[in-house]
Amino acid sequence: MSATGLDVFDKTLQTTNIWLDEIMEEMGPDRQLAWHMLGSVLRAVRDRVQPDLAAHLGSQLPLLVRGAYFDRYKPSATPDKIRTLDEFLGKIKEDMQFTRPVDSGDALRVVCRVLAKHVGEGQATKIFEALPADIRRVAEPRENVH
Repeated sequence: MSATGLDVFDKTLQTTNIWLDEIMEEMGPDRQLAWHMLGSVLRAVRDRVQPDLAAHLGSQLPLLVRGAYFDRYKPSATPDKIRTLDEFLGKIKEDMQFTRPVDSGDALRVVCRVLAKHVGEGQATKIFEALPADIRRVAEPRENVH
């Protein structure tokens, strides 16, 4: 029997928990922190790419994650003019200011690794290629995940 009564909700809960578990494998056993990291990094990436690309990425996210991803989104204000890694990591850090301290670079690396593993390879490549080179060097997974 379904835990929620709707298969679509059960599926998104299961998938979201898989993503969070993978983040926690590297960042420690704090599900709340993993959720905040996932949302903060995804929103920073979303705001740095063109709205069409952001929408395509959003369509590949689990339904629950998609809600966090599109939270506070203003497509007319994107893409952000952020060009440097320090500015980008600062945006992530600011969004996570009410969690326990986490290195923004680590958060970016871990979340992007999970993202690349679970979204279509072509979509992940397009997202990473849309980021400035110094941000891409940190975000893009070192190993081929597919």
